[in-house]
Amino acid sequence: MSLERTRIVLVGTTHPGNIGAAARAMRTMGLARLHLVAPACDPGDAKAVARAAGASELLEQARVYPDLASALAGCRAAFGLSARPRSGRQPQHDLRPAAEAAAGEGGEGDLAWVFGRERTGLTNAELDRCHALVRIPADPAYQSLNLAQSVQLVAWELRMVGTGAAAGPAEADPPASVDTLERFFEHLEEVAGRVGFLDRHNPALTMRRLRHLFRRAQPREDEVRLLRGLLNHVLDPRRWRG
Repeated sequence: MSLERTRIVLVGTTHPGNIGAAARAMRTMGLARLHLVAPACDPGDAKAVARAAGASELLEQARVYPDLASALAGCRAAFGLSARPRSGRQPQHDLRPAAEAAAGEGGEGDLAWVFGRERTGLTNAELDRCHALVRIPADPAYQSLNLAQSVQLVAWELRMVGTGAAAGPAEADPPASVDTLERFFEHLEEVAGRVGFLDRHNPALTMRRLRHLFRRAQPREDEVRLLRGLLNHVLDPRRWRG
């Protein structure tokens, strides 16, 4: 895993000081790619610059996006931070195993670590775009980490696995990327709707379960192409001709 190919993605941050402190946390661990999704404050605010404590170049170079889908474009995997257990969702890991798994990721594209809003975290729809959910183990009686502290812990773990392990060969056929899976999910939802399958169920819940099913399976790029070929065949009018 290359730290240069790691994105720290902050969603809906409301306080400029938290953005600045997150930039400082990143800079101390050798991370430099800060991505902001619909921030509710200006990353160039004086409070952000002050809390960055010399890492203001990360604020100047930060990329801002209107939504999480845009921020994850080009990534091969995304890890969503969640303090609350989420039953029935995609794979869930504690931070250290997740960082170790990220170190073994092969293929091209970035790895994204996604952090939610200070008060409410990530929405279900945003978590649906992540390959896995990551929990930072803490005292169950007081799990009160602020945003910058969470970024610091993740950055530390990533640095430890990134510098402490020898780089292995890239996986020959890595799991499908974020972009590939999102196009497949859009295709799947279109087909499921057109054949009337979604009309029989709660559409949002059904699609969420299907997302989790395929994420757990970790299909490869060629396997996703095979699945999309099947979906195209389902809608091919020639299939129904005698």
